[in-house]
Amino acid sequence: MSLTACSTNAGTVPAGGGGAATTEHTDDISAGVQPDPAAVALLPAEVKAKGTLVTAEDLTSPPTTFMASDNKTPIGFNPDIARLIAAKLGLKLDIKNVKFDVIIPGLQGNRYDLTVSTMGTSAERLKVLDMINYFTNGSTVATAAGNPKHLAMDSLCGATLGVQSGSTQELKWLPKLNQQNCVSKGKDPIKAVALPSVSDALTQVASRRIDGVFYDATSLTWAKAKQPNAFDVLQPVLNPLPVAVALNLNSPLTPAVQAALQSIIDSPKYQEALSRWGFTGLGVTKAERSKPQPK
Repeated sequence: MSLTACSTNAGTVPAGGGGAATTEHTDDISAGVQPDPAAVALLPAEVKAKGTLVTAEDLTSPPTTFMASDNKTPIGFNPDIARLIAAKLGLKLDIKNVKFDVIIPGLQGNRYDLTVSTMGTSAERLKVLDMINYFTNGSTVATAAGNPKHLAMDSLCGATLGVQSGSTQELKWLPKLNQQNCVSKGKDPIKAVALPSVSDALTQVASRRIDGVFYDATSLTWAKAKQPNAFDVLQPVLNPLPVAVALNLNSPLTPAVQAALQSIIDSPKYQEALSRWGFTGLGVTKAERSKPQPK
């Protein structure tokens, strides 16, 4: 199978997708973080005058992006990074809860300044977005406990898998798996069921309405850790690649956000954010502009 677990220049992705820390961290990780003068100097005048950075987040995907049990506090690795970006730029942060599949149109319509939402790069997205790498993630499948259909990452043909609408798994990786492992070999195709969120998909897995969920390894590993008797997570993790902060194409804010991200990566706060969500080994060393992922 060509879509196999591997290492990238960002480091080796652990087999479990980064760990299984399950604690809710509702504190503001950016408390006490001072603005980075070099990043602030790159801010467009209108953004500096506004004083607020608006980010779009789909708050349905723990542990990267979700709502705390108080149902009002956005938490997770992505809100942590968004808060740190705002702090490094000397701006306040406004997090908008937005469904993943409408984030890109919102960026294009200038309703949001950026998104920190575990977005994988693709040639199609790079035509309309500026994208900057900030950590590494891969994809895997969660099944009901005991894996009743005896699925494996290289034998998913004929299975019915839930995917989040608009995700890279729906648009790219599942079609590729289907073509390589099933269609080209005359086997029954994988059936994709697009759902609004990974939580919806996991609910359908638990009730045996679908066979599994194909999604980010970090989120599925979290679900397994939270409900060990409800789910199994398959190995290996596929395509561990950098994911990106995204802004509208040629946004005047991009240089400042890239500089702020690099300042975060170079600080102890980056490792703190990774470790407190169980993402050990998933960091990057450079806030590089993204390139299309392998076809």
